[in-house]
Amino acid sequence: MIRLFEQHTVRAQKELEGMWDFTREDGRSYRLMVPGCWEQHPDMLHFRGKGTYSKKIHLSGKTNLRIEFKGVSHTADVYFDGVRIVHHYNAYTPFAGIVREVAPGEHEIKVEVDNSFGEHSALHKPNDYYTYGGITRPVALEEIEDVYIEWLHFTPTRENGVWHGKIEAYVKNIGEQEECFDIVCSLAGQEMTEHVDSLEAGEEKRISWEQDFHKVSAWNVGEPNLYLLSAQLTRDGKCLDDMMERVGFRCVELKNQKLCINGEKVFLKGFNRHEDYGVIGCAIPPQLMAQDMDLMQDMGANAVRTCHYPNDERFLDLCDERGILVWEENHARGLNLEDMQHPDFEQQCEDCIFEMIENHYNHPSIVIWGILNECASETPEGREMYAKQYRQIRELDTTRPATSATCRHFKDICLDLPDIVSFNMYSGWYQDVSVSERHEKEMEWIAAAGGAGKPVIVSEFGAAAIYGFRDRGRCKWSEERQSDLIRENLETYQKDERLTGVFIWQFADCRVTEEEWFATRVRCHNNKGVLDEYRRPKEAYDIVKEMFEKM
Repeated sequence: MIRLFEQHTVRAQKELEGMWDFTREDGRSYRLMVPGCWEQHPDMLHFRGKGTYSKKIHLSGKTNLRIEFKGVSHTADVYFDGVRIVHHYNAYTPFAGIVREVAPGEHEIKVEVDNSFGEHSALHKPNDYYTYGGITRPVALEEIEDVYIEWLHFTPTRENGVWHGKIEAYVKNIGEQEECFDIVCSLAGQEMTEHVDSLEAGEEKRISWEQDFHKVSAWNVGEPNLYLLSAQLTRDGKCLDDMMERVGFRCVELKNQKLCINGEKVFLKGFNRHEDYGVIGCAIPPQLMAQDMDLMQDMGANAVRTCHYPNDERFLDLCDERGILVWEENHARGLNLEDMQHPDFEQQCEDCIFEMIENHYNHPSIVIWGILNECASETPEGREMYAKQYRQIRELDTTRPATSATCRHFKDICLDLPDIVSFNMYSGWYQDVSVSERHEKEMEWIAAAGGAGKPVIVSEFGAAAIYGFRDRGRCKWSEERQSDLIRENLETYQKDERLTGVFIWQFADCRVTEEEWFATRVRCHNNKGVLDEYRRPKEAYDIVKEMFEKM
């Protein structure tokens, strides 16, 4: 399943799901499932390195191919019949390669995958989550004409109670001749047409329409109304290509230090969630994504933070359908200044932000963009990088606020940069201090350090517990102590009118890399989930459900 809805009825699209041949760099060969993580195989439980996937395809006629990968972890070089067609770094954003005028018959796709750490990788490092290996998200094989639609974007606004929409279609000509065509867009019963007299060979063009929509229902948490936006590219009455996106009419605003959806303030009650599930790793199928959503909503959550990378589009589709608000962030977590001065850091971050926003722009559930979790925001050099990434986000999207979660308490010099100030605080776990007293000091400092007048979110708080470990003395690592600390935190935060949201760390336990993390992470897992990695609920599950119902 590529998405939770059909994106094409004219363009031929096929998912390359199933068994692929796989060869490790040491010559060992296997048959592995795609999508999947190679750690699922008993010979590769801890394998970190390089391997090559290969698959044969058969074409019945001459065509152009577009091969899209929704996620490869974490570096990919894709070859078609032995010729490299695309290189990509970053496990968490989609990318595609194009091959023109492919002859009928049998062909081979090869994907060289590398999940190793090293000088080539500024963002993927040993971390408090695990970097799995493999083709971890779906792969789509598409047949396209020389001129085709690359993407559709929809931007809703509302003024004086009337919804207005801006629609943009990005069209490419990969052929060797000039093209002319019509492009027809339809949304909510309204149709818009644009004639393009000339699109030169190799040229790209952005086509846009603006329209009022009087008879539409808004998307919000309680009523997540979705509409199908469709575009068809035609010439001489024949449809050459099409694309469909699901969109919602909703606007995000910041008013009086609160986050507002369609003019109504909303308090975010959320979880931080990693894409990690027991023996499956990060290649989570939609059935288990839906189960995660069921569990979060059962506890009363209305929001999720995609820590610390862009998520699978199918999970975002579920959030759209269910009215779950999303904070999605780029891939950079816990980097010190030396890490941020890696020669590839700025470019790899820029690529990740661009691909995240370009591909996920239409999701009405996404209401916040995030960057650089717990990075070197206490340094002048780090501040320059924070400022640069905020500028990039605002150039790509003016409709959503941006934030970054800090743990540089009383030292951060970047609090004036984001639209929303967010902080990670583990009072009672790493430090035995009063939650309420520590929180008050933090809020006073935020107001004095550049955050005055801005909405504030507690982006992480919680405590670790080993599933099944109970202790009448309520010692650390017990389910009882975790429950106590989560309750104490939520009791403090629900009384503070200055806050606009809280995100518990975390939804479920996740695997971490042994390098650098084994000493502080029992079982080589981050155990702060209110469920374990198999989604078995800990005692804190019911505490969260009780407290969220009061907020």
